[in-house]
Amino acid sequence: MRRIAFTSGVLLLLMLLQACSQEVPEGDGPPKAPRGFRSEGMLKAAYALRLLKLIDTEPEVPANIDVQEGIEYKLVDSISLQLDIYKQKSLTEAAPVLIFIHGGSWAKGKRSDYLPYLLDYAQKGYVCVTVSYRLAGLAHYPAAVQDVQDAVHWIREHAAVHMINPEKIALIGGSAGGHLAMMVGYADEAKDRKVQAVVNLYGPADLTTEYARNRDECLNFLGESYQDRPDLYRHASPRTHITGDDPPTLIFHGTIDSLVPVSQSDSLHSWLDRAGVPNEYHSLKGWPHTMDLSTKVNNYCQYYMDAFFRLYL
Repeated sequence: MRRIAFTSGVLLLLMLLQACSQEVPEGDGPPKAPRGFRSEGMLKAAYALRLLKLIDTEPEVPANIDVQEGIEYKLVDSISLQLDIYKQKSLTEAAPVLIFIHGGSWAKGKRSDYLPYLLDYAQKGYVCVTVSYRLAGLAHYPAAVQDVQDAVHWIREHAAVHMINPEKIALIGGSAGGHLAMMVGYADEAKDRKVQAVVNLYGPADLTTEYARNRDECLNFLGESYQDRPDLYRHASPRTHITGDDPPTLIFHGTIDSLVPVSQSDSLHSWLDRAGVPNEYHSLKGWPHTMDLSTKVNNYCQYYMDAFFRLYL
C-alpha cells in the first residue's frame, strides 16, 4: 500500500512539473512568457528530471564570426582591464554596438559569461563587446562603474577601427551587471556621452532597501555599512540618478528570484514611468535569478530584445 502511495506521489509530482514546464501557446502574436515554477525547489526537481532545457553556456564560435580577445581598454593600479569584441567577418559598414556587463554580485564572474548572447547577436549583425571591471575584492564602489564608463569611452574612441556606430550603443547586464548598466546609463550627466538603450536583467535598482543594505554582497561592493554611510548606498542606487532624458530601458525579472527581489524591478518600472523614461517591463511568473539560462526564457528575452534594439538603435 505504501509503495502504491509513493508511486502515485511521484507520478503526481512529474505531472505537476511537466505542466509547469510547458510553454504557453503563442498564437499569432508576440510570444508569451514560458510558464514557470511554483518554487525554486520544483525548478531544481524539473532540472534533475531533465524537464528543463538549458542553453549551451560554452558554444563554439561559428566560422563567420571574428573574435578579438584581451584588448586592454584601461590600466589602473597595475590592473589590466580588458574587453573582447565579436562581429561578423563580412561586416562592411558600421553597426550598432551591444556592450555586455557580466554579473556575479560585483565580486566574481568573467566577461566570457555572456558568450551565448555575444555569438547570437553578432550573428544578427551587431558588434558585441563584453567588458571586465574591477571586482569588489580589488576595489570598492565607484570603481566598477567608472571602469564600465571608461570602457564605453574607449569603444567610442575606437569605433571606426572596429566597425562600430558610436551613436548607437546599448548596455546589457544581468544581476550586478544590470546594476552597472543602469548606473552608467542613468548617472552620466554629459549629454554627448549618453548611451541609446539599457537592458536590465534582474539587476538591483535600489541599494537602500532594508533587504539590500543588510546583504553581504552590498557591503563588500560598497566597503562600508549603511549605518555609517547611507549617502553611499543612495549614490550607488540607479533609482537616485533617474531623469527624464535617460535612455529607454528594457527590464526582465522573475517573480521567484531569491537573490534580487522582483520588487526591485517593479519599483524601477514605476520610477521610470514617473520620470517619463520609455521602458518595457517583463515580469516572468515562476522564474528565478539567472532565469535566462533556460532555453525557453532566453528565447523569450531575445525576442523582446530584438524588437527593443530595432526600435532604439
